[in-house]
Amino acid sequence: MDFGDWTVLLVAATAAGWVDAVVGGGGLIVLPTLFLVAPGISPQTALGTNKMAAVAGTSASALTFARTVPMRWRILLPAAVIAAGAAAVGAAAVSLIDRALFIPIVMVVLVGVAIVVTLRPSIGVTLATRRPTRRKVILVVALAAGLIGLYDGLLGPGTGTFLIITFATLLGTEFVRAAAMAKVINCGSNAGALIFFGVTGHILFALGAAMAVGNVVGAIAGSRMALRKGAEFVRVVLLVVVVAMVIRLGWQQFG
Repeated sequence: MDFGDWTVLLVAATAAGWVDAVVGGGGLIVLPTLFLVAPGISPQTALGTNKMAAVAGTSASALTFARTVPMRWRILLPAAVIAAGAAAVGAAAVSLIDRALFIPIVMVVLVGVAIVVTLRPSIGVTLATRRPTRRKVILVVALAAGLIGLYDGLLGPGTGTFLIITFATLLGTEFVRAAAMAKVINCGSNAGALIFFGVTGHILFALGAAMAVGNVVGAIAGSRMALRKGAEFVRVVLLVVVVAMVIRLGWQQFG
C-alpha cells in the first residue's frame, strides 16, 4: 500500500471511531475500506487489524464517557470479561461458519430496530419511570455481553448499536448512558477477538497501530459530541446509521 492508501484508511478509522462512539457501526466503514485498498487481505486479517484499532477507540470512548456519566463498574467490568470470552469464541468460529447466513438475520433485526425507535420516540430519550432492579440489570447486561459479544467475534458490524438498543429498550436507559455502558462491553468484546486474531497471526500491526490513532481521535470527538448534544442527537444518528447498515449489508448480500 502507498501513502494514499494509508491516508484513506486513517480517515476511515477516524470516521469509524466517531460513529462507534455515538451509536456503534464503525466496522461498516473500516472493513469495506480495508478490502478496497488491500483487495488481497484475508477476512480474518481484516477483522483482526480492525479490532486493533477498535480496542483503542472503544477504550478512549469509554474513558471519555466515564468522566461525565455514572458507571456501574461492578456490573460492567465482569460483563466486559464475558463479552471478551464470547467474542474470542466467535472469532474462532469465523472460518467454520458461513457468515453470509447471518447477514439476512442481522438486516431483519436492524429494520426492526429502526421501526421501534421511529414508532417509540421516547425510547432512549427519557429515563424509565421505574428503575429496574439490580438483578434485572445484571441479567440483561450479562446476556447482552455474551450473545452480542459472540456476534462481535463472528461478524461485528453494529455491535455497539445492538448493545445501546438492548439497554434502552429492556432497562429504560437513555441513549447517552446506554452508549457509555455499551463502550465498556464493546471494549471487552473487541479485546477478546483481538487476542484470538493476534495469537493466530491475523493482524497487520503497523497498519493497526496507525488506524488506532485515528480511531481514538474520532472516538473522543464522538463521545464529547454525544455528551454535549444529548439523547435526541444520539437517536437521530442511530437511525441514520441503522439505515446505512441495512443498505450496506443488503448491497453486500444481494448486490
